[in-house]
Amino acid sequence: MTLTERKNAAISRGVGMMTQIYADRAENSEIWDKEGHRYIDFASGIAVVNTGHRHPRVIAAVKEQLDRFTHTCHQVVPYESYVHLAERLNAIVPGDFARKTIFVTTGAEAVENAVKIARAATGRSAIIAFGGGFHGRTFMGMALTGKVAPYKIGFGPMPGDVFHAPFPVPLHGVSVEQSLATLKKLFAADVDPRRVAAIILEPVQGEGGFYPAPPAFMKALREICDQHGILLIADEVQTGFARTGKMFAMDHHEVAADLVTMAKSLAGGFPLAAVTGRAEVMDAPEPGGLGGTYGGNPLGIAAAHAVLDVIADEDLCNRANQLGSRLKQRLESLRDKVPEIVDIRGPGFMNAVEFNDVTTKLPSADFANKVRLIALDKGLILLTCGVYGNVIRFLSPITIQDGVFSEALDILEASMIEASAAR
Repeated sequence: MTLTERKNAAISRGVGMMTQIYADRAENSEIWDKEGHRYIDFASGIAVVNTGHRHPRVIAAVKEQLDRFTHTCHQVVPYESYVHLAERLNAIVPGDFARKTIFVTTGAEAVENAVKIARAATGRSAIIAFGGGFHGRTFMGMALTGKVAPYKIGFGPMPGDVFHAPFPVPLHGVSVEQSLATLKKLFAADVDPRRVAAIILEPVQGEGGFYPAPPAFMKALREICDQHGILLIADEVQTGFARTGKMFAMDHHEVAADLVTMAKSLAGGFPLAAVTGRAEVMDAPEPGGLGGTYGGNPLGIAAAHAVLDVIADEDLCNRANQLGSRLKQRLESLRDKVPEIVDIRGPGFMNAVEFNDVTTKLPSADFANKVRLIALDKGLILLTCGVYGNVIRFLSPITIQDGVFSEALDILEASMIEASAAR
């Protein structure tokens, strides 16, 4: 019985899998499967190991914590490392105001808690999100997410008081002005702005297609929020921790969010998430209203301290900008050979390439998936994304070795040319 057959017999089909690779070991940017095949990882567990698989300093920190204790529940017996990590995040999250932090376990849980905090702080209930946004698979996460398939199919009614506006993507015919106009229509036709607790968005949409929020749009949202007493939530679950060439994607903007959600690469592969925000807002819930048994697990906290040290000591923000520049230059050089390319984008090392069918000029999920499968056969793991499934996103560890990165770019180029030639 093969591993895939065992998986199909034992695990719900609702847990989708992009590959049939079963990992045996991993180091930095490389994974070896159970059969000994080597792959270059341009997925990073969906932007989780920005500092690479098993970074020595992360592993050392976790081993040291293992010898002390693995769980007490911070709400029962607290520990200094939790407090210290909160202090570190309070110091680096963007915003010219006092901040406080809580730790939870997953990105979806961070989003849920950000909504709870916003409602407690404002006394309001409504939340506005954007089409194409992804905020998790819990019920509130699904309600906020602006994509039906596969996240909302079959799960029944979503939580109420959640509204959506179009995210500005000029490539798909939505300008900043049009998005803001729709938001104003939303206030006129569907929800009183005085009932809105928060507006939530990803500074760079992740699952939605790696579309960066234009600076003018982010500035306008900040003004709208200030005008109506609405809180602005930046979902930095995928964009945080050097991925965009700065510690946080909001560092690219002149305005700050009131609340920031974090997870994924915060702890370099260990489950940890956080919400950091204005101190008075974070203090709105009553004691006991926030928390969770595993929230701020000591092993994840130890890993996160090491991750922050690695990002600083190895200058990974600068490294992300260098790698992203090399990747985008290589992709630009392929436009003539691969006419399916319609856009190349993304700040730092949070990059994507989007494909359309050459004949119909419509988004081509088939072509994106063809490139992915050809690359996988050649030993490069890629992920697709986008509302139309026609985008390939690049999420290699920022610590990837130069030689391995060059090898990956060669595979990527060959795969795209082969897919285009086969049309």
